[in-house]
Amino acid sequence: MNISEYLASPTKRLAPLAAAVLCALSAQTAVAQEVADKEDNLDDVEVIAIVGKTTNTVITPQELEKYQANDLADVFRLVPSVSVGGSLGIAQKVYIRGLEDTLLNVTVDGAPQTSTLFHHMGRVSIDPELLREVEVQAGAGEATAGAGAVGGAIRFKTKGVDDLLDSSESFGGQLKGNYFSNDGYKGSATLYGRLGDDWGVLGSYVYSDRNNMKDGSGVEINGTGGEQKLGYFKLGGDITDSQSITFSYESRKEEGEFSQRPNWPALEGATLYPIELTRDTFVANYLFELNDAVNLDLSAYHTEAKVVQDVYDRWGKYQGKVTTYGFDLRNQSYVSNHTITYGVEHRKDEVHSKPLVDGGGDGAKEEGSVTAFYAQDHWQINRDLLLSFGLRYDKYDLEQITYDAKTDSDGFSPNIGVQYQISDNWRFNAGYAQAMRGKEVGDAFTVEAGYSSLDPNLKAEEVDNTEVAITYEDDSWQVTATGYKSDIDNVIQDQLGQGTYYENVGTLETKGFEVRAVYWFEDLRIMANYSNNDAEINGHTVEGYEHIGLANARGDTWGLNLKYTLTDDIEFGWNFTYVQDLNNIEVLHRAVDIGWIDRTYTIDKDGYQVHDVYAQWTPLSNDSLKVNLAVQNLFDEDYRDHSSVGDYSSIPDWGIVAGLKEAGRDIRASISYQF
Repeated sequence: MNISEYLASPTKRLAPLAAAVLCALSAQTAVAQEVADKEDNLDDVEVIAIVGKTTNTVITPQELEKYQANDLADVFRLVPSVSVGGSLGIAQKVYIRGLEDTLLNVTVDGAPQTSTLFHHMGRVSIDPELLREVEVQAGAGEATAGAGAVGGAIRFKTKGVDDLLDSSESFGGQLKGNYFSNDGYKGSATLYGRLGDDWGVLGSYVYSDRNNMKDGSGVEINGTGGEQKLGYFKLGGDITDSQSITFSYESRKEEGEFSQRPNWPALEGATLYPIELTRDTFVANYLFELNDAVNLDLSAYHTEAKVVQDVYDRWGKYQGKVTTYGFDLRNQSYVSNHTITYGVEHRKDEVHSKPLVDGGGDGAKEEGSVTAFYAQDHWQINRDLLLSFGLRYDKYDLEQITYDAKTDSDGFSPNIGVQYQISDNWRFNAGYAQAMRGKEVGDAFTVEAGYSSLDPNLKAEEVDNTEVAITYEDDSWQVTATGYKSDIDNVIQDQLGQGTYYENVGTLETKGFEVRAVYWFEDLRIMANYSNNDAEINGHTVEGYEHIGLANARGDTWGLNLKYTLTDDIEFGWNFTYVQDLNNIEVLHRAVDIGWIDRTYTIDKDGYQVHDVYAQWTPLSNDSLKVNLAVQNLFDEDYRDHSSVGDYSSIPDWGIVAGLKEAGRDIRASISYQF
């Protein structure tokens, strides 16, 4: 789509944008005199994302350490917008507002985690031990969010030397050991130091070994043991007073014997199959801060992810591999009361799947790329009014090399947001964003010879996301209420029944609201939240099996989190999550369409409540020694997370379809020493 075609697009797509502009300009007029009085005395302002700001979240390593985070579910445990399905690390999938991570832009130090190795496994892998922080953007947002962020973005940022050493220190390290009663152990060693005044180096190794876990009823969940190894290296420093560069390399390996579909349980007597999952990522980051006009930030990356599964009693050993490389070059300029970020990004993905047996052939290949140009302006009109607006252009190309098929698409994605400080205690946010995503490379295990094809009339996905929020804050309280609505048109999905055939299947609509309240008094902090999200495709509630790769439905979720500092050395915490029933979900629409069965059925997702507690003791005055005790699922709740695949076992001939149950009570103990 060229610019003239975009400007001539239907009025209904631009109406929300125009309304938001009029709202912002109206507010600007009302405070025009105030601007004239204050513009010469404006303080520096923090650049923030306006679209979706009130539900954006930053997760710190301190919180991860206290609950002894061991997987993705632990990382996002306290974030209402995010849920994780699949109790097994290799099978976990992340959802923001019900949308699967395939609809998100997920990066590690700027390197995108793309494609899917196997649709019955997760595509996001990170070890919490490495994390400096995690940023979560809920919903389509600003132009800087990255390609494919139709449902939001997750940015993992890893630790560096400056995060671990004070300016006066030159060398250090950390040793840490964890024990899990349900069931395994984990150990890590990290060394870091300065190379002269300007450079630093960090190296880390993490090892984890787990046996089959037990659910809340004490029943062993077969095929949930596994071994994980992680090596990480980072080198960085200053080239000149205004230039710095960082290189990092991460090698991750996970292996074990799992169900042939790891996110489904291995039924009694079922065969387990060896799976080996690896990921190697190299990232280079360059920063050039010259003056107000030139603040360049370049990220270049190369990632190779690979899975090998040996289904020895059927088709034998099989490999799926995804290679991704590219860059993101952006500059930030400060002009008067404007902070403008603009840049270009390019990414290429290559998928290759093939049998690893004699006579198995060369398998199948796909290649895809996306090139984007973007700009985002944050305009601090006065102390109380911040206006954000931006535009990005994305061009997608896909080639199914094995089947000699191609598709391409391009389009513009505008956004606008406003933040208005009504008074000292009240703040209003509103935002509207459009985003598009063309067809990307497919799942490695279904890019199979003779099966993959594209609808010749395939269109790009297009999303409209609207949010409004109000926040109250004083010395003891912060309360935020947010409402949102997102429509993704031309949803692309591989439909079952006709091999692998990608087509547009309709509109995916998500809408809901979130309320979050935080109260703090001296050494006590209490946080409560409520999240409601309805996700439907063509009017039907989504479900993680039928709408794999798209979305999953979840009942209303309530959370209560308490943190209390007893002394300078001892801290306690408690987290409570309650998920309401979600019943009468109509499923198997597609199976009816293609004649597999003659009618749809309904399934229920039972509600559950989970309690997690922790205690942290720092016996030494300098915090170098930390002792943690945490209990996950304190009361041994027997449940299946709503973000896992629902239970189809009551439907004739569909008994194997179900998500894994979550682990029962898990007592976790850790000790770490930093020197």
